[in-house]
Amino acid sequence: MAKSLTKSQIVSGVAEKAEISKKQAAAAIEALVAMAYKGAKDAFTVPGLGKLVLVNRKARMGRNPATGEVIKIAAKKVVKFRVAKAAKDAILGKK
Repeated sequence: MAKSLTKSQIVSGVAEKAEISKKQAAAAIEALVAMAYKGAKDAFTVPGLGKLVLVNRKARMGRNPATGEVIKIAAKKVVKFRVAKAAKDAILGKK
């Protein structure tokens, strides 16, 4: 299995493709990440890649796998990433 890219490799790749300096590419990526953090509560979309959404999970009953004891799991908010159809098709190929 191939290793994932490091931040510096991603910055270098963006800088090369966009024909800008590495500093500018790093600033652009940081700005996108900051916007995603702020916009996640209202669903933040990166066109062609996917959408960050905030989802409310209901309280539910679960089971401790070690003891088998039934426990109550509290309601909570979680962040999910929904991959765009264009990204799925590009990665997996069209059906």
